[in-house]
Amino acid sequence: MNAHPEDVASTEAIVQASYALLSGRAGEPRDWDRFRTLYAPGARLIPIERDAAGIARARVLTPDEWIAARADFFARHSFFEYETSREETRLGRLTHVWSRYEAAESPGGPPIRRGANSIQLWHDGTRWWILSIAWDAIEALGALRDGRP
Repeated sequence: MNAHPEDVASTEAIVQASYALLSGRAGEPRDWDRFRTLYAPGARLIPIERDAAGIARARVLTPDEWIAARADFFARHSFFEYETSREETRLGRLTHVWSRYEAAESPGGPPIRRGANSIQLWHDGTRWWILSIAWDAIEALGALRDGRP
């Protein structure tokens, strides 16, 4: 599947598409094929998570591994994530975006989580690609304190 041109036309567009494509109601199918088109070959998603002993660890996943790891969560929970602020630095074809976000169980609902995404983007001369996203849910609130998107 080819990327939707509007999803990869700018740094803002690709970041917004990534948030929109993982958001939805419990059990609502996500468009994972479209989601995959945002990521460069070899891209990684890196959540900072606590292991069974409570130690924070970086978990390095491919887009397909991340989708598989989160399928049960999305089947059981409504989850809507959106950007609240950003800082962007561009040098040549490479851009780094610090994207702060909030998540809610409904569009416009009270936040259940706040965090920051460190997003590395690359422009190949035609379109933008996500090379990696590393994130930390800095503040887990409410019902999803023990869940993970």
